[in-house]
Amino acid sequence: MKSKQITGTVEYINIATGFWAIISDDGEKYRPIHMPDQLKIEGKKVKVNIKPIHEEFSLMMWGTPVKITIFET
Repeated sequence: MKSKQITGTVEYINIATGFWAIISDDGEKYRPIHMPDQLKIEGKKVKVNIKPIHEEFSLMMWGTPVKITIFET
């Protein structure tokens, strides 16, 4: 699948072991795999290029798993 650019807000989701997420301005939920440390600030507005990825197994059954390819804060 192709990458796309989204803008949204960074959130820490406290489910299971906890994880960082981005909720896009249009309400979509994304769960970046290996979220860059520069983005790990609750409430931070970001613009990122993402690419959906396939996960074999995850404890976090929340949002779409994605890889961040480019980001701006």
